[in-house]
Amino acid sequence: MNIFPAIDIIDGKAVRLVRGDYSQMTVYHNDPLAVAQNFASCGAKYLHVVDLEGARDGSTANLATVRSLIEKSGLFVEIGGGIRSMETVKTYVDAGASRVIIGTAAVTDPDFLDRALKAYGDKIAVGVDIRDGMVAIKGWTELSSLTCFDFCEMLEKKGVSTVICTDISKDGLLGGTNLSLYAEMQKRFSLQITASGGVSTLSDVRTLAQMKLYGAILGKALYTGDLDLKEALRAAEEAGV
Repeated sequence: MNIFPAIDIIDGKAVRLVRGDYSQMTVYHNDPLAVAQNFASCGAKYLHVVDLEGARDGSTANLATVRSLIEKSGLFVEIGGGIRSMETVKTYVDAGASRVIIGTAAVTDPDFLDRALKAYGDKIAVGVDIRDGMVAIKGWTELSSLTCFDFCEMLEKKGVSTVICTDISKDGLLGGTNLSLYAEMQKRFSLQITASGGVSTLSDVRTLAQMKLYGAILGKALYTGDLDLKEALRAAEEAGV
């Protein structure tokens, strides 16, 4: 299983929110590149980046910071946050992003998702944000009419290869992740599934790796010191064998 340490960006700084709430924001570092380089020094190969300003308003406000991460970290960088147009997808791909994550627009504008998949194939992933079994959109502020399973079935038929599944109720709380959800998704779909939200213990990492999940995103637990990245990488490798 691949480990994706996460950097969420606002105003060029590395921050974390609690359950997507911008009023519950903690700034952890003024230099996201230094954070990414530290991840790389611990042995990480992947990086999950979210432009929170983009998620809020659809801009690429932190493009310079994202480009710096891509060019200087040496990591496989996937980027998400308010990606709602082919122009934005192209901007990030041209900047060197290894993967671009489409969230709300995959629900509200499926034709856009089709165009992105046709143009960029496996470089396109979809964020599946889940609250009470339903897909949430617009920065987690609204629920769509789709269940997470119906949505993933649709994505699979469209040819999406990778999904990032976040249980919103677990995000940023350090209370453990939704293991039963990921077990069910892994059983139902042939998608590359990345678990996100509440992955905060070595036990979480080991169990997800034993499920043969594609990846797990580590966020707040790394910044608070509740989880050591080197230990998590080792646990994922050993459990996934």
